[in-house]
Parts: sequence; structure tokens; C-alpha cells
Amino acid sequence: MTQQGQLKIVLPDQQALGTYANFVSIVHNYAEFVLDFGRIVPGREDVQVVSRLVMTPLHVKQLLRALTENVAIFERNFGAIPDGPAPPMPTSGPM
Repeated sequence: MTQQGQLKIVLPDQQALGTYANFVSIVHNYAEFVLDFGRIVPGREDVQVVSRLVMTPLHVKQLLRALTENVAIFERNFGAIPDGPAPPMPTSGPM
């Protein structure tokens, strides 16, 4: 940690470009949430998972709060984000 409790974020070159995802599947139990991010490609019936995050319930709640705050800031600056169609429901998958 740096002075006054600020974190220094280190972004390795391999991660710097990011990974595109247009789908997320979320499952949970009493101890953790599992978020599988993936890509839906037109003409295919499967979803390629590109990243899996496993988080504690506390961290998921903090993420939800941060996303809510950031969407509000985005919409204040750029206008409302329109709602899209409902995402398809996954048939089944391992946790």
C-alpha cells in the first residue's frame, strides 16, 4: 500500500487490452459467487467462457455498489443506457 492506504494498481501488459465479454453466468453458494464471463457469437449455440471470477459475497456486494455508482456517473455524463433484450438463460453448467 502507498501512503494513506491507497492501493497501487499494477496492470501487466498481457491484461492491458482486456477481454471482451457480452455474457455472464452467475452461480453462488453460501461462501462464494462464481461469475463466468463469455462471448455469444451469432450463429452458435454455445458460449465460450473467456474468464471466471470467484468472489466472496462481501466482495460481490462491494462490486455491485461500485458498478451502481459508476453507471450513475456514466448516465449523468452521457445519457441513459437503453435496456437491451433479455439475455438467454444458460441451460446448465459446472460450478
